[in-house]
Amino acid sequence: MNMDTELEQLSASWDAKAEEWHRQVGAEGDANRRLNSDPVLWRMLGDVAGLDVLDAGCGTGYLLLKLMEKGARAVGVDVSAGMAAVARRDAAARGADADVRVADCAALNGIGDASIDRVVSNYVLMDLPDMRGAVREFHRVLRPNGSAVLIFSHPCFSPPDNGFSRLPDGRAVFRWGRPYFDEYEYREEWGHFTSPFICYHRPLSEYWRAFTGTGFEIVEFCEPTVEPVPGAEIDPQTLNRLRMMPNSVAFHLRKPGR
Repeated sequence: MNMDTELEQLSASWDAKAEEWHRQVGAEGDANRRLNSDPVLWRMLGDVAGLDVLDAGCGTGYLLLKLMEKGARAVGVDVSAGMAAVARRDAAARGADADVRVADCAALNGIGDASIDRVVSNYVLMDLPDMRGAVREFHRVLRPNGSAVLIFSHPCFSPPDNGFSRLPDGRAVFRWGRPYFDEYEYREEWGHFTSPFICYHRPLSEYWRAFTGTGFEIVEFCEPTVEPVPGAEIDPQTLNRLRMMPNSVAFHLRKPGR
């Protein structure tokens, strides 16, 4: 399958999920984002007031609007016209004039070289057929000393044919359904969604090579975890799973320069 066909399939898949995704994530993010990865994301991004920020893979716009509320000049890009339309609609309903564009993260047409201070990409890279092209584009649009915060599903644990099983004595054993070092496309069924998600497995080392090979410096790498919070809207089973293994990885990258 060629890249154009993969992008068409990806765009159509997200178009079909746009309203469902908006219900899932809402204006504040789902429980995983709020309790697990968003605290790390905001710490890595730092103060964005007055900065040009690109939300690469903005979806239905919850993060884009938060960036705007924090004073950023934010631009959102998503491959799905349906997702972008929901983002614009939601922003307008809240009195915000959001700049949301339909584009592939691996071809950020219309965003100039060295025109962005921060790039944030939140649970996007594992959904891109051309992850390496997207990383090159992030590097291109960033100003010297600009930074990127990239969060994506942990490649060690995310494919659906991987999982835990229990031994008779109660110990948990993790199994891989396919070799971890392979790169492959897969479909993931998820909760109430009526169609599967299109995802791409790559070993963590390939992301690392893509970042450093493009010229980024890795400022920080971490695996976010959920801390028990009284009254948090997360069921005990999900909390236990997220405390047992990392759900995501977070990279803080810097484009060197003066």
